[in-house]
Amino acid sequence: MIDQPTLATHRLSHRYASGQLALDAVSFTLTAGECVALVGPNGAGKTTLFLRLCGVLAGCPGQAYINGLDPAIAEHRKKLPEVVGVVFQNPDEQLFSPTVADDVAFGPLNMGASVDEAKTRAMEALAAVGLAEVGDRVPFQLSGGEKRRAALAGVLAMRPAVWLLDEPSMFLDPRGRRELIRTIRDLPGTKLIATHDLDLVLDLCPRVLVLDAGRLVADGPTAKILADAQLMELHGLEVPYRLQPR
Repeated sequence: MIDQPTLATHRLSHRYASGQLALDAVSFTLTAGECVALVGPNGAGKTTLFLRLCGVLAGCPGQAYINGLDPAIAEHRKKLPEVVGVVFQNPDEQLFSPTVADDVAFGPLNMGASVDEAKTRAMEALAAVGLAEVGDRVPFQLSGGEKRRAALAGVLAMRPAVWLLDEPSMFLDPRGRRELIRTIRDLPGTKLIATHDLDLVLDLCPRVLVLDAGRLVADGPTAKILADAQLMELHGLEVPYRLQPR
């Protein structure tokens, strides 16, 4: 039996009003349970791709599907929060309630869950990311690593099938980074991780997509792609130290 894709793009393109072509015929598929990295230099189109996949940016129907939903179709777009979880670069953009527990319960409540169910989901999600004891704390009192995990808990409580993680390890100290890697590894579902942290890619993602100037230029096994010095240099990246010849 062939695995069905949970996320697929077909010649997905996006041009901004300024005329800039940010995505140019990008095609790939992710099957259920995959953890895939999306890497490339600044301006490659990674954030634009995420914004198209979650329906924030409008596009042409038929270019993207997530669990059978097309983000470019209005009726499908309304259902996307039930299947797609997005974690932004800055967790402060996702933490805005008086307490951490309130923040994590916010998503389920907006999806129609009862107050009791939302609280239960929030407590389960906080426990799953190792923050069971911080539900009553004010979000801004958390450390950087705790904020990242709280933001993950807020999405986890919504039980998405697909995760879009944008630079999840940015600005974390080594301890926070290690905790985050463990947390992401344990998340259920399909994960697409946009990052410049190539060591994190090696730790988490068996497969990597390389995006540059809006085009998908490589798609394959992480160790093979990231060890290709010519490919890395051509697209503004460097071979991680762990893969460099000794």
